[in-house]
Amino acid sequence: MSAFIAGLRSELTKLLTTRMWWILAIVLFLYIALLSGGLGALFGAITTGKIESTGNTPHFGTLAPLIYSFATSVGYVFPLLLGALSSTGEFKHQTLTPTFLANPRRAQVLATKAVSSLGIGAVYGVVALIASVGAGAVALSAFGVDTTLGSGDTWALIGRAILAMALWAAIGVGVGAVIPSQVGSIITVLAFTQFVEPLLRLAASFSAATASIGKFLPGAASDGLVGASFFTISSPGSSTLDWWQGGLVLLGYAVVLTIIGHFVSWRRDVT
Repeated sequence: MSAFIAGLRSELTKLLTTRMWWILAIVLFLYIALLSGGLGALFGAITTGKIESTGNTPHFGTLAPLIYSFATSVGYVFPLLLGALSSTGEFKHQTLTPTFLANPRRAQVLATKAVSSLGIGAVYGVVALIASVGAGAVALSAFGVDTTLGSGDTWALIGRAILAMALWAAIGVGVGAVIPSQVGSIITVLAFTQFVEPLLRLAASFSAATASIGKFLPGAASDGLVGASFFTISSPGSSTLDWWQGGLVLLGYAVVLTIIGHFVSWRRDVT
């Protein structure tokens, strides 16, 4: 147990002594604040009639959670990238050699990396939610739309969103272990999250048979865990998992990818 705790301290030190984690955190905050504030103002204006719209608009009772959920439905790529970089950085900078000399239990080293990433992912969740809830609530209140910040359901959603961001960071560690090339893992993460999965989710929503499969995609599982997502506006027919099911699916992705990464790259000889 003492070796595991020492490993956690070591992994946290590796992450926190680099500039990448806080640079990504700043970009995450600015991106989510701009998105949540801008769209919160837009939908607030539409729902209050300040801007006329011929299409369907979100109901007052669901608008605030949808705006707040931008923290995860859009921002999840940031902890995912950070987790992947924490694994691939070991190969790029060849820090695995001294790490394995200090602790030859390679599976334990990878496990400490995954567990420590949960904490950093949770921090990213807090950063993203400060941005989405802060900017979103200001924009909604400016148009007289209920921010629902007095509701326990909203705070439960916020707690689940932090958990989702933590799990995404752990998934990133697994991705980086499976694809040790830093460039390769970044391209894979961006291609899958920005293009492949959105198209798969859209295609899956066209029939009940495929929708039952599509809800197990990682992004869909994350939305199920959080309980709200902007994706439900563009694909109203899509089905989602219960929050606890979504959490288990995300955890399953993290565990499976980490185990695969252990056998694919972590057990290889390092120089």
